[in-house]
Amino acid sequence: MTGSPVRVVLADDQPLVRSGLRLVMADHPDLEVVGEAATGAQAVQLVRDIVPDVVVMDIRMPGMDGIEATHRITTGPTATRVLVLTTFDEDDYVYGALRAGASGFVVKDMALNDILAAIRVVADGDALIAPGVTRRLIANFAGQPPQRSPRPVAGITEREREVLTLIGRGRTNAEIAEDLFITVATAKSHVSRLLTKLGARDRVQLVITAYEIGLVSLPD
Repeated sequence: MTGSPVRVVLADDQPLVRSGLRLVMADHPDLEVVGEAATGAQAVQLVRDIVPDVVVMDIRMPGMDGIEATHRITTGPTATRVLVLTTFDEDDYVYGALRAGASGFVVKDMALNDILAAIRVVADGDALIAPGVTRRLIANFAGQPPQRSPRPVAGITEREREVLTLIGRGRTNAEIAEDLFITVATAKSHVSRLLTKLGARDRVQLVITAYEIGLVSLPD
């Protein structure tokens, strides 16, 4: 990313985890840790006080857990986005994080560079689900099995339909641009229009929509 660094709050009840992430991020001038929280309640208060770009949120914390904190942050007045970082990738945690409005879900055993990349992706308005969290989970979260025959979607163009299909397949804006032979800026514009037209909060909801209307299906 260019311009100002991404302002990050680290929310984890383990000081060693926060310290480790802070030390790693200190070597990356495009990322800046502006606060730390040991509980969900502290994370919510920090967001209100300093309005960071991204909160890296643990799930299991004393008192208010990370899922409730995520819900309060994403339904609040700020534009702060939440990347859930946890040891646990069981279904219930994934569902809870997505329902709460998280823009990403990664696990702590991922490579540190991949975690830092996830922070940048979320800060840039994209969504990211860890490779270990399968598309089947997202399809289940959508509340129904994928359609065999895609349903029409009123109000979107054929190109936007193509973009929505690629979003459902987990493509980033750069990958969408490459697949469709368009610029990244054009891809971002299509994504922005889809968010508006479909009333989606973020890219995760677009992924779910792609499954719900049958644009993306799972292997048999």
